[in-house]
Amino acid sequence: MELVVFNTQGQETAKKVVLAESVFGMEPNNHAIYLDVKQYLANQRQGTHKAKQRNEVAGSTRKLKRQKGTGGARSGSIKSPLFPGGGRIFGPVPRDYSFKLNKKLKAVARRSALSMKAQAASIVVVEDFEMETPKTKSFVAMEQNLNLAGQKILLVVPETNVNISLSVRNLQNVKVVPAANLCTYDVMNCSKVLFAESAVNIVNEMLA
Repeated sequence: MELVVFNTQGQETAKKVVLAESVFGMEPNNHAIYLDVKQYLANQRQGTHKAKQRNEVAGSTRKLKRQKGTGGARSGSIKSPLFPGGGRIFGPVPRDYSFKLNKKLKAVARRSALSMKAQAASIVVVEDFEMETPKTKSFVAMEQNLNLAGQKILLVVPETNVNISLSVRNLQNVKVVPAANLCTYDVMNCSKVLFAESAVNIVNEMLA
């Protein structure tokens, strides 16, 4: 598959890039995408939630009333979950939500996500560009030139670029990632994937 390369003014150039068929042209595996996104979201969870159980609540351990003869239910402690201020039954405790996925499955998931975007014509390639200083206005102008204004964009660059990262930091609908850090969640969580020209070759080699 070939795509035309645009310049930052939104005009077509004479250049084209080749999207590897094995990366951008496979039959998407929906379950692999689901598992990879699930793992990504699970890894974001801190897991620091905590509720006190009856043995952790402050309170007297005195038996509230005698065992028999009151006509009511038996009760042994004010810390029982049945009373206000008592412990919580099976409350949340700190835990690690992360789980393992095989590298091959994660690669299949990324290829599937990119293939879905390619099939939906949601991939745009722009020639490599630099920003001498962080300038959000310059990036917004490029967005408009490429007819991407108002859309959720994932910008894939060849390597970390401080000025570009600072330029898009205040834009809620734009996320910039180096090609080496491209993940399934980011691809699925955008409406358009904007590749810098040389980032395409990195992704082709990384996932081929």
